[in-house]
Amino acid sequence: MLWTSWLVLLLCWGATSGEQQAEERDGTPVEARAEPQRQRSPPPVEPLDFGFVPAAVYDTHAYFEPGPIGLLFHMVHAFLYVVQPNNFPKDLIVKVIQQNMGGIKIEEWRKPDNVVLLLQTIYYEAGFLICATIGILFVVLVPIIAMCFCVCRCCDNCGGEMHQRQRKNVDCQRGFYTALLVATSIFMTLGVFIAYAANHNVSAQIKNTRRLINTNMRDLKTFANNTPTQIEYLTAQYTTAKNKVLSDLDNIGPLLGGRIHSQLEREVVPSLDAALRMAGAKVENAIKAMRETKEALENVSSSLEVLQEGTAKLQASLSEERASLSNTLSDPACTNGAVSSTCNTIRSTLSQLGINSDYSKLPDVNHALVNVNTVLRTDLSNIVQKGYSSFNDTPQLVKEQTKNIVSGVKGMLDKIGTEINGFTKMFPVEASLANFTIFLTQGQKNIESFYPQIDQMDFYRWVGCVAVLCMVVLVLAFNTLGLLCGACGYDEQATPTTRGCLSNTGGNLLMAGVGFSFISVWVLMAIVSTLFVIGGNVEKMVCEPLANRQLFKIIDTPFLVHPSKKNFLPGMLFQNPNIDLTLGSMYRDCSENNGLYHSLQLETMFNINSFLNRTVYNKDLAKVLEGVQVDLQDVTLLEQAGRDNLINFANSGIGHINYEAYLTELNKGVTILDLLSFSTDLEAQADQLPRGALENALKGHASSIRQIHRDQVVPMEQAMSTLSQSIKQLQRMSNDLTVKATNILSAIDAAEYLITHNASHVVKRETKGYTENLVGYFRQYTAWVKHSLSSEVAQCKPISNIVDSIEIVGCSIIVDSVNTFWFGLGGCCVLLIPSIIVSVKLAKYYRRMDTEDVFEDGQEGWN
Repeated sequence: MLWTSWLVLLLCWGATSGEQQAEERDGTPVEARAEPQRQRSPPPVEPLDFGFVPAAVYDTHAYFEPGPIGLLFHMVHAFLYVVQPNNFPKDLIVKVIQQNMGGIKIEEWRKPDNVVLLLQTIYYEAGFLICATIGILFVVLVPIIAMCFCVCRCCDNCGGEMHQRQRKNVDCQRGFYTALLVATSIFMTLGVFIAYAANHNVSAQIKNTRRLINTNMRDLKTFANNTPTQIEYLTAQYTTAKNKVLSDLDNIGPLLGGRIHSQLEREVVPSLDAALRMAGAKVENAIKAMRETKEALENVSSSLEVLQEGTAKLQASLSEERASLSNTLSDPACTNGAVSSTCNTIRSTLSQLGINSDYSKLPDVNHALVNVNTVLRTDLSNIVQKGYSSFNDTPQLVKEQTKNIVSGVKGMLDKIGTEINGFTKMFPVEASLANFTIFLTQGQKNIESFYPQIDQMDFYRWVGCVAVLCMVVLVLAFNTLGLLCGACGYDEQATPTTRGCLSNTGGNLLMAGVGFSFISVWVLMAIVSTLFVIGGNVEKMVCEPLANRQLFKIIDTPFLVHPSKKNFLPGMLFQNPNIDLTLGSMYRDCSENNGLYHSLQLETMFNINSFLNRTVYNKDLAKVLEGVQVDLQDVTLLEQAGRDNLINFANSGIGHINYEAYLTELNKGVTILDLLSFSTDLEAQADQLPRGALENALKGHASSIRQIHRDQVVPMEQAMSTLSQSIKQLQRMSNDLTVKATNILSAIDAAEYLITHNASHVVKRETKGYTENLVGYFRQYTAWVKHSLSSEVAQCKPISNIVDSIEIVGCSIIVDSVNTFWFGLGGCCVLLIPSIIVSVKLAKYYRRMDTEDVFEDGQEGWN
């Protein structure tokens, strides 16, 4: 069994559970582990593709279909159930084995416990004992009865007297006995056919057993040849996990640094955005607001200049127009009574023909504009982007700071791979399995060398069974010939003393069958009884329990073979009976084509978890990964220039502008009254005057006033609109500008403090998540190895196939055929008794008698 030891050692290397490994690494309390999970769930570990273990294809299909003879097998099983309807006596057998393990002693059976066991055994075997007793009595009594019958006939008794008395129903009796003998012979013929079919089935199925042997041997060779390849594949897949870990280590900047940056971003960027927000705008909007402030100030300055110049020009134009209109109204035509009222009305409105607002008194905004231009000379956007870049460079910072750690981890992983490969090469697995293959080949040759002897023995067995059946066939031949000769030679007109030769020969043949029946029936019954007791008990005690796996429960009974040895199978294989390994569980696992490692529970013998804990993820590697630290002291979100820029913008003088004065003047109109309305009214009043020079002059003044509105008032109104919008915009932006700038700087200071001082827990948490990802790759590998060892490596289906093949050959072919043989032969033996009686009775009607009944009133017909 050296090859078995090497195979076990080979398979045990990949045993890993991952749970123990995880517990040793994550030695923190549950509460401590639950706290980070409430903050943030760790990212899922990327699943690795280890491919498929090279599968072994087994050829054996351990299934047997008996065919039509299966009906006979079922009949025999039903008969045996009638004989033995009790359940399998598992407990009884266990007690018998345990109490007689040291040997069976006569004096021990006198103990009460053994007497009880004996009585229970007798009760269980009652059906077989009764049938066996009947068979023994049959074997003993039949020769005695035959001898007495012969002596009795020699004394002219028991039908030996050659005289037949005359009866009226002689034809009816002869017909009845003939029909009875024919029926008996037919049933005996069926019994012969049943026995012969069983006999022939054994010979026919023996050839199929060679196929089972060959396929089982071939499967064992496949098992031995594929196992090293599968083990090599398992070891090679460590490279998959290793390469993935190395890939993550090479990308530690984007992975670990990116996670740290992402988590810091969730806490820092809101503060940073709040700091760089102005009037609800983000950083870009803040810079835009500065530019809009500049544009607004420029608009205010230019609009104010336009309004001041326009006001002076408009004042002059209106004064000139007012004076000219006054001269026109001084015309003598206005003294006319009908026209004077109109002229007076126009003259009364001349005082309103003037400007309404004075922009010359409004202060300019040049000082604030100069300050804002100075602020805009500093590129705040670039400064902010530098702060973001300093923060966004966290992955590169992590990569630089963990450079030495990554190189150290790579060296450890290479060492781990070397140790694993070295461990697998400690055992000469290929040599052991090669020897096992040679052993199988030699064993198969040895088995095949017995095939001629087996065929010869099977031929002798077949001939012996046919010879036994020929004894019954001979009786059937005598009966058949006797019936044919007697029936064909029988003459109804002939008297018993004058019967023909053919009829007499028929009677003699029937008596010859009787004689040969007496000679052979007890021998046949002895054969039937022996085969019945052996085959029936093997069927009930071995085959049926093997089919329903009750037999395994007996073997797996704790402390069966010895009071100090719990389990039989591990005690035999590993010399350790305390392992919880049973034959039933092993057979069940092998039937499901699981791996031998799982079926034999080799993890209890070879703890590879400790080896993997020392190599795949050891404490040194854990310490190195736990030493990963990231220093974010150098991260600056806003440089001093940016801070000064914000302060200067807040102190640019926008808040000191007299917005109320501006808005007050802007709320006034350009002129006291609307020049367009005034010109329209003036034209309407001119139309009321008589046609003449005065009317034309007034209309000319209306046209001049309208021209003044179009050329001077409209541009001023546009400038006023622009000035109003700009002033309102500046007023809106100037509210709490200093407070907002202070809050911005405070938020930036808080964000920088958060990054530089309070990021350690984020770094620790993300570093732990990163290392857990690395560990997760090894967990996947070890879990995959365990699953592969349990279900894909060294699949032990050939072992269960061997058990099933033994059951097929031993039970389904041999035992069932033997039981069917004695079942058919036994039926013939039982039917020989009525055959003897009927043959003796019927021969009286065919044989030539020595004397006959004579009547005085003449001979009476025998028909």
